[in-house]
Amino acid sequence: MNRPEKVEEVLFTEAQLKEKVRQLGGELTREYDGKNPLFICLLKGAAVFFSDLIREVECPLEIDFFRASSYSGTATTGSVIADERTVPDIKGRDVVLVEDIIDTANTLSKVKEIFLAREPKSLKIVCLLDKPSRREVEGFTADRSCFEIEDLFVVGYGLDCDQRYRNLPYIGVYKP
Repeated sequence: MNRPEKVEEVLFTEAQLKEKVRQLGGELTREYDGKNPLFICLLKGAAVFFSDLIREVECPLEIDFFRASSYSGTATTGSVIADERTVPDIKGRDVVLVEDIIDTANTLSKVKEIFLAREPKSLKIVCLLDKPSRREVEGFTADRSCFEIEDLFVVGYGLDCDQRYRNLPYIGVYKP
């Protein structure tokens, strides 16, 4: 696939992504062996990562989906949109929230709060990319992440800019 004009450079290749997802899948297999965890994909950005990740987890698991957002274009809106009525039944379950990127952590901290109120047995956050330099929620971290990145706007492998570029097989730096 040709690199789109607005993608300045490839940050992580398809091969690098596959290797990190394979490694993470192995770690989660060991952690959740015998526990039947519920993996929840945070839509839409995590869908590609989620699909690849669950195929690398070699123990029984269940899946579900939840939508939350605070972005429009390349900027955060400052308000989190999440429909609490769509939270699956997680009481007493081992839950793994799968996110594409943690930036300010405003969205994910709200989602975590919503999910913890439903009394899971455990709740872990797994993300593809972590951008700690942009954190606005003090001390917020993922339990596991594949890559830490600088303050760059990235697209591909599920990440978008106004719903475009999600289908790129790599993660690239977007320049408007």
